[in-house]
Amino acid sequence: MTRLHHSPVPDGLAPGNGYSHVVWGTGRFVAVSGQIALDADGALVGEGDAEAQARQVFANLGRCLAEAGATFADVMKMTFFVTDIAILPAIRIARDEVLDMARPPACSAVQVAALARPDLLLEIEAFALIGE
Repeated sequence: MTRLHHSPVPDGLAPGNGYSHVVWGTGRFVAVSGQIALDADGALVGEGDAEAQARQVFANLGRCLAEAGATFADVMKMTFFVTDIAILPAIRIARDEVLDMARPPACSAVQVAALARPDLLLEIEAFALIGE
């Protein structure tokens, strides 16, 4: 059985804003490639709208996790790649709808010069642990 442990504030570190500094556990590792705001037909969802794109990205992440038998509760680490760090509040709105923020995963946010397409504002990858 998987058991994730969250350590939001290890000794000597400042509290994180919406993430755990350390998450560990046992189980089967699941890696989800960076997901972008494309629907099942490959059409962009939310052109120019960070929150709409984030909702689509999290929906896509959820589909990938389900394929592996996982849920957002099993996610231990996420990485946000954004073209403008100023869109993080919009991403957090969508994130908070799918994650248990009482036990958030470890997270990193990285501003990048560009993503695979110029109309994409963000990409998110995830790592999860599920039962054997």
